[in-house]
Amino acid sequence: MNESLILGIESSCDDTSAAVICGNKILSNIAASQAIHKEYGGVVPELASRAHQQNIIPVVEKAFTKANIQQKQISAVGFTRGPGLLGSLLVGTSFAKSLAMSLNVPLIEVNHLQAHILAHFIDDANSMPPEFPFLCLTVSGGHTMIVLVKDYFDMEIIGKTTDDAAGEAFDKIGKIFGLDYPAGPIVDRLAKNGDENSFKFNKPRLENYDYSFSGIKTSVLYFIQKELKKNPDFIKENLDDLCASVQKSIIEILMEKLEKAAKDYGINHVAIAGGVSANSGLREAMKKNEEKLGWNIYIPKFEYTTDNAAMIAMVAQLKLERGEFTDLSAAATARYDL
Repeated sequence: MNESLILGIESSCDDTSAAVICGNKILSNIAASQAIHKEYGGVVPELASRAHQQNIIPVVEKAFTKANIQQKQISAVGFTRGPGLLGSLLVGTSFAKSLAMSLNVPLIEVNHLQAHILAHFIDDANSMPPEFPFLCLTVSGGHTMIVLVKDYFDMEIIGKTTDDAAGEAFDKIGKIFGLDYPAGPIVDRLAKNGDENSFKFNKPRLENYDYSFSGIKTSVLYFIQKELKKNPDFIKENLDDLCASVQKSIIEILMEKLEKAAKDYGINHVAIAGGVSANSGLREAMKKNEEKLGWNIYIPKFEYTTDNAAMIAMVAQLKLERGEFTDLSAAATARYDL
C-alpha cells in the first residue's frame, strides 16, 4: 500500500467536507451540511459560500483529529475545482491552495463528476471495485448522465439530460407535493408505504441514451392541479401512492436508457454514482437487473453517494501516483467537463 496521506476538500454545492486517505483506505470523512437552504426550497449560492467559509476550518480540523494525524504529515492536498457553484468552489479552492503552500506539498485538482465515479475504488465502497470498461449512471441534483468508463481517467459521456437532472425532478415534484427541500430522500421514504402503480405519468421519448425530466414534472403538476379542483385534500390523502408512482416513473426512465446502453455496448459491468444512487428504488432496480440481465453491479456505500471529500481524496491519490499536480494559478470553475 502507498503510505502517503492525502487531504481531500469538497465544496462544490452546500456540503463542506474534508477527508483523509491512505492508499485507498479512508481514515476520516467529515461533512457539514447547511440546513438554511430548506427555508428557500433550494440552495442559495450566496448563503452557501458564506456557510463554507464558516465551516471549512472546523471540518478540516475534525478530519485530521478523526484520522489521528497532524497536518504536517500529509503528502498532498486534493480539492474540487469544478463543476459546481462558483462561490462555493472558490472557498474550497482558496483554502486548499493556502494549506498546500503553507505545508509545501503538491496541490491536486479534482473533477467533481469524475470523483463520484471513482469513489467506487475506495477500499470499502464495494465488496470489489468495478472492472474496466464499465458503465456508470451518474445521477444527482445537478447531473444525470451515462458514462462509459474505459480507465481511471478515460471517460466518455454517452448520454446526458437535455433539461432537468433526476435529483432536480425529485425535488421539484416534491415541492408540488408540499415536501421540504431536499425532497428526494423524503419521496423515497414515503414511497415505501405507497402503491407504485396507483398513478401513471408521461415518459419522454428521446433518441439515443439522453434523458429528459421536465416532461414528468409538468405531467405531475397538471395532474395534481386537476385533482385538487375535485378534492382539496387529494395530495394529503394520496401522498404515499403519489411518491411511489413518481419514484417508479423516474427510475424506469433512468433504467431504460442504462439497459439500452449496456446492451448496445456489450458491457455487463454497471455502476451507479451520485446523490440519487442512495435511492432505495434505484438500488432495487439495479439488483433486479443483476439477476435478470446478468449484470455485475456496483452500488456505493451511502456515505460515498452524496457530495463528500472521500471521493475527492480518492481521485487525488490516483493522480498523485501519476505525478499529476496542479499549479497554484488554477482557478475554480463552475463548468468542468469530464
